[in-house]
This record gives sequence, structure tokens and C-alpha cells, in this order.
Amino acid sequence: MTINLTEYGLKQTIQKTITATEQPRLGRVIEQHRELYQLITATGQRQAQVTGKLAHQATSATAFPAVGDWVLFSAGDDDTTLIDRILPRQSVLARGAVNQHDGQIIATNIDTIFICMSLNADFNVRRVERYLTIAWDSGAMPVLVLTKADVCTDRADKLRALADVTVGVPTVMCSAETGEGLEDLQPYLTAGQTVAFVGSSGVGKSTLINRLLGATVLATKTIRQDDDKGRHTTTSRQLLPLPSGACVIDTPGMRELQIFVGDLQQTFAEITALAADCKFNDCTHTSEPGCAVQAAVADGRVSLERLQSYQKLQREMSYQGLNSRQLEQAKIQRMFGGKQAMKRIKQRYHRD
Repeated sequence: MTINLTEYGLKQTIQKTITATEQPRLGRVIEQHRELYQLITATGQRQAQVTGKLAHQATSATAFPAVGDWVLFSAGDDDTTLIDRILPRQSVLARGAVNQHDGQIIATNIDTIFICMSLNADFNVRRVERYLTIAWDSGAMPVLVLTKADVCTDRADKLRALADVTVGVPTVMCSAETGEGLEDLQPYLTAGQTVAFVGSSGVGKSTLINRLLGATVLATKTIRQDDDKGRHTTTSRQLLPLPSGACVIDTPGMRELQIFVGDLQQTFAEITALAADCKFNDCTHTSEPGCAVQAAVADGRVSLERLQSYQKLQREMSYQGLNSRQLEQAKIQRMFGGKQAMKRIKQRYHRD
């Protein structure tokens, strides 16, 4: 059996990072169960684990393989498959790990992030801000997908509530039950694209993916009737190819999204712009004189709730207090594994 890995999102940018002799050892992580990884390779699927060397060199949980990663593997003893190296990531979507200072990777090498939120009683504008904060930092493009449109009776009100939050973010309203709006998702699901579905439990991610697959592949459950909140159905991340030629990554529902890294400047662009006019460069937008942000709140240009959300996320971010150089170094480490690895990639690109 020979599998064309372009059907699993392989692009020239990845191929340029390896040599011709390394090509047969290329695989993509399509599922993870603790320390075991399911790979798709040119010869089929393989179950693998990391080498002792890779595990020893890992400085954090984010240095281990994740669903979406492209890796190089080799054969170990007893017909086992070992992951030797993780190729440089083109994008990384990460969240904070509960009760830990480290991060947890949700998905890598994704082109688009479908932030799914249902149009029922679980609708929450502040939650969208949280997802956008990590999405804008990932290197992928966020798209807000409003599910269960068939049960929503106040669509215009909900879109108005999201207006300030979703500036520059495409928004699609759809229903997996009726098929409404599914055609609006297709431009993001063309051949070679990888899309991650994220959102709370019960928003209908798995149901929507089943509809796009044209078959019931993923298990689904009903929501609780008393509060419209969901029960966990997806328990692990997995990558699946669609008939359109795109790949989707289904992720477990997140009832609470911890912030590990994020881009508050993009998510709260209007506050960032206003802050440039504050009297003090280190203004916290609380009680300082000459605060342009507080002035905007006073005259109604910015809602108090949005400013409070900005300040709360700012406090939560694990790298708060790092300077711009340290932030850049942290991102290089997460994407490439360090500056030396990034330099090697650049040198190879210049040779090609």
C-alpha cells in the first residue's frame, strides 16, 4: 500500500526541511494516546513512541509530538517504530495546562482554526475572546463557526453582541442538522488544508465533522437540557482526511480554557490602538491620569466588560512580564526547537 501524504496535508514547506534520503521516514501524527502516537506514512499507519534521546532533550511538554506534527521515524527493536525528530512547526495552537506552569499543545501545522460556539444558552462572548487570544498567536487563521443555527431565534442579537469581538474574523453561522451554512465552510476545506475544530463540550464539533465526512465516524452525545452544556464525547485529538482533500483535527471539548500564550494586541486591537495615546507608556488602564482607554470606556467607545476581559486575560498569560525579546525567543523555541534549528531551516531554504 502506498499513501500520498499530500492527502494528509503535506506541503512543499515541509518537504524542503528534509533530504531525499529522509523522505521515506516521513510521517504525520494523526492521533495521540498518552505516550503512544499513531502515524500516517507513505506505507500506511504505524504506532510509535519517541526515542529516549528525544524525550531526554525535551525541555517541556510542548517539545513532545502532538497531533498535526510532521516527524521523522525509524524502526526500533521488536518491529517498533520510533519518532526521532519533530520537523519545524508551521503553526502551533496551545493552551495552558491545569495546575501546571507548562503549556499543552492542541494541534500543530494547521492553516485554519474553526472556533465553534453554539447558538443556544451556552453562547458566551467572553469565551470567544479567550479562543481568539490563543488563535491569533498560533500562526493559523481563526474563523468563528456558530453552530446549531436551527435552534436560534435571536440571530441578529447574537451577531451584534459579537461585533466588537470579531473584527477581522470571518464568521459562519451553520447547522449540521439542516445543512444550513455548510457551503460557507468549504473555502477553508480545500485540498491540502488542515483545519482544527476547537470549542466547548456540546457545541457540535463532532457532529459537524461527521457531516463534512459524509459518514458517522466520530461519536456524539446529546447536551444537558437544563443548561445546554455538553458532555465530553471526543476524548483524544485525531486528524481525519475529508473527501474534499482537506484534513480536520477534532479536539476534546474544553469547559475551561487556560491561557498559556496568546496575542492580546490582535484580539483587542481597539484597546491596543487607544493605549498608544495614554499619558504613560506603562499605563494599566485602571486609575492613571490621562488614560485614553478609560476615556473610551467613559464615552461608550469601549465597553467596560471588554476592558475587564482584556485585563483578566493579561493577568492570566503565563509569560506576562517578559520583554519582547524574551517573547520572541519563547515562540522560536516552540515552533522550531531553538535558534540554531531555525538557522538550519533558513540555510536550507536559501540553498533551494
